[in-house]
Amino acid sequence: MTSNYKIIIPMAGLGSRMRPHTWSRPKPLLYLAGKTVLDHAIEQFDTLPGLSDAEYIFIVSPNQGEQIQEHMQTIHPDKVVHFAVQEHMRGQSDALLAAREYVHGPVLIAFSDTLIETDLDFLRGETADGVAWVKPMPDPRRFGVAETDASGRVTRLIEKPTDIKNNLVLVGFYYFREGIDLLKAIDTQIERNISLKGEYFLADAINLMLESGAHLKAHSTDVWLDAGIPESLLETNRYLLDHGRCHCDINDGELPGVTISPPVSIPENVQLESAVIGPHVTLGEGCKMKNVVVRNSIIEAGTQVTDMVVEGSLIGRNVILEGKPDRLNIGDNSWVTK
Repeated sequence: MTSNYKIIIPMAGLGSRMRPHTWSRPKPLLYLAGKTVLDHAIEQFDTLPGLSDAEYIFIVSPNQGEQIQEHMQTIHPDKVVHFAVQEHMRGQSDALLAAREYVHGPVLIAFSDTLIETDLDFLRGETADGVAWVKPMPDPRRFGVAETDASGRVTRLIEKPTDIKNNLVLVGFYYFREGIDLLKAIDTQIERNISLKGEYFLADAINLMLESGAHLKAHSTDVWLDAGIPESLLETNRYLLDHGRCHCDINDGELPGVTISPPVSIPENVQLESAVIGPHVTLGEGCKMKNVVVRNSIIEAGTQVTDMVVEGSLIGRNVILEGKPDRLNIGDNSWVTK
């Protein structure tokens, strides 16, 4: 199957771990290495066979879709995007049921706050019922894992194993040859009320598919990145900048008193004066930096920073900062002055 893939990205949720930034926008629209997290998530599918015919299904919370729809129309106007609303946060399987009308034919599922690097071209000739992407980890006990047999076929998914024998950690990226088969398993999961603390998890639905004889393969990735909490977002920013997702439209040699230490992401219309920027810094459009040292930080569009040392910080849009050195996590439209 090489065409008409459905790319499903569940992104409903309150984004509480990324407060205060998610008070004013959905988590997928946070800034990361020169783009939004959502833009990086979409790039994961660049090697998918027949990508031009693929359709995207975004599963959002109530009142969340408008900003994401506007972003897609502006940045990705060529993509066919459908929106489904998960009215109540009852887990991953419930989210997929909200998108039932689109879940048919070959589908890929990727959660919006994790990123992987993978070549999807192998799906062109894939005959298995599904593929689960995994990353071998020395100690998998904090995660869900895939148990496989000698041939590499997945026999079951295990949440937080008690030992390290099965170390293939599930990274939240899946392919299903026929989405309807997954929906049937989810319907059975709901009927049997297979849930944990009121949430229906995708792994349980997949286990039902396996019990019914589905052939699921494990496919390894070496790169699994998290964008779900502030510390991880900064770590992912560092990785992406280190691996070529950086661009700098400003030449520090043309700006007296300005030193830029790569890797960084700096757009053309940023204003820098008496500044040391980098390494591992992402600046948004229209930022103004004066008398500053900025390292290992993401500072979003329209923000002004004066007379500060900023390190290990996330700073939202249109923020005004003046004063002493600090480690900061500040949302949009804020100000801190001395």
